[in-house]
Amino acid sequence: MAIASCVHGWGSRRAGCSCAPRPPPPRPLPSASPATCFNALYSDPAWLAPLAVGTTLVLTLVVVSGIRQASWTNAVIVFITWLALGLFVLVGFSHLTRTGGEQLLPFLPQETFGGWSGFLEAAALLFVAFTGYGRIATLGEEVRDPRHTIPRAIVLTLILSAALYVAVGIVAVGTAGAQALAEATLGEAAPLEIVAESFGVPGVPLAVAVGAVTAMLGVLLNLILGLSRVLLAMGRRGDMPAAVARLNASRTTPYVAVIVIGLLVAALAAMGNVKTTWSFSAFTVLVYYALTNLAALALPPSQRLYSRGYPWAGLGACLFLAFWVEPMVWLSGLAVLGLGLGWRVVWRRG
Repeated sequence: MAIASCVHGWGSRRAGCSCAPRPPPPRPLPSASPATCFNALYSDPAWLAPLAVGTTLVLTLVVVSGIRQASWTNAVIVFITWLALGLFVLVGFSHLTRTGGEQLLPFLPQETFGGWSGFLEAAALLFVAFTGYGRIATLGEEVRDPRHTIPRAIVLTLILSAALYVAVGIVAVGTAGAQALAEATLGEAAPLEIVAESFGVPGVPLAVAVGAVTAMLGVLLNLILGLSRVLLAMGRRGDMPAAVARLNASRTTPYVAVIVIGLLVAALAAMGNVKTTWSFSAFTVLVYYALTNLAALALPPSQRLYSRGYPWAGLGACLFLAFWVEPMVWLSGLAVLGLGLGWRVVWRRG
């Protein structure tokens, strides 16, 4: 799941470039041409929100149909995304070796991207794209031998996704330069698509455009899948209405929770403001991962798989990064968390 977030993370102007080095004056990037068939639909803003809402509803139906169907759909989506990004990296590294990679230096320039403060803000925003492993943990009831399967899957996901992030980042920044890559996000085409255009290899920009679409589909699918299981657990614990804990006839899918999450995501998609949604998600996700680490500290020794040093480090890192987003975002996030706690108190008393 985290792998599928890669294109979105590197496509974000802040997350993709605020931690990147300042390059020499960039050469102009060519405009996208083979992949314009993908841009044609979403170049008109009127199509964006309806397309996002419709896609969300379709994927909600996939998740409602069961974990097996959702898993097969996700496997196909991730496979296509890997092929697209793999092609981008292979062709890009070949192009990068010819140019010498001068765009990669210097690293963390203070005057352009804010130095370490820009780096930390970018890390906070990018954290959302690494949270796919958390979706794995929410499927504990639906996998065999979860005590051993889930930790291995999480570690493997983190290693593969981090390796893919580094490779895509080196190729994108090393080819276009951080400044040009940042400016590309202000246009109509996806940044990686424009970088792929500069390779001069037919078919690569189109493959990257397809990969960008499937990457976002994978993120959306796993968002609905994972959060519906969180809502299921909250319904069982009494933190939400018991109706969200209802299962289908075969007792394999929390269909009410899936529908509720699907509708909530569709409502957010209808807003059409990716920047606000992303920044807010970054703060709230960091906070709930901090709470997860806090919960891990409370586990008795018999249930603990690893040293307490790991959750302590995770708790500190999550809380530290959470407040590097814009002050208005984390202030709003704290207000929402306060409302949530208030709801929990009122609901349980009722």
